[in-house]
Amino acid sequence: MNYVGSDIARIAAEYERRAREIPSGYYSWSREANLLAHTNAMRAIIRLLSRGSLFPLEGCRVADIGCGNGTWLLEFVQWGACPTDLAGIDLMPARIEKARLCLPRADLRVGSADVLPWPDGSFDLVSQFLVFMNIFDPALKQAVAGEMLRVVKPGGVILWFDQRVDNPRNPHAHGVRAGEIRALFPGCRITLAASVLAPPLARRIAKRFWILAEALQELPFLCTHYTGIIRKE
Repeated sequence: MNYVGSDIARIAAEYERRAREIPSGYYSWSREANLLAHTNAMRAIIRLLSRGSLFPLEGCRVADIGCGNGTWLLEFVQWGACPTDLAGIDLMPARIEKARLCLPRADLRVGSADVLPWPDGSFDLVSQFLVFMNIFDPALKQAVAGEMLRVVKPGGVILWFDQRVDNPRNPHAHGVRAGEIRALFPGCRITLAASVLAPPLARRIAKRFWILAEALQELPFLCTHYTGIIRKE
């Protein structure tokens, strides 16, 4: 059996299950915990990009791996990127269709991230948001990481945002720890920062005590994700 191929099929089936079973609006920003997580991630990313002299994104060619409906690509436009300089790929055709409605001039493809459709060194910035936590097969993780490195320019940057700890209530996603990230991207300069208050805490606190929730997410041991910059030497 081609386990890499079977893991891609499992991931696609899991995405379809979530689309069927997760209630509409569950991840909406109208829910305080979701808004808290997004704004925290956004601030952490902008902070890291600024330190790396990559913010704003004017003149940067950017690819988002696992781009979904284009949420972060649209954010990149607000950060200065030109829509014609944006690209994205996702396993799910319905997500790409939605992204194309919002970004008709971007280069958006349906496909798997272990075989990216762009030439070597195509992008200044390649991003991934919550992709690796869904990949269980180490060979597939390595293939996706290798493709991301291939399409980013020398001296360019991979933007990492993913779960860093396991969720005992969700067996369909695995945390990716710092040592594994470094092994996936050998020879790169890697900066990681813990971010996003643990969702169970955020859901209990953010609606009534927003300021407290923001203060708590400054404590790394209460955060469940890594935001990172991986610079290709």
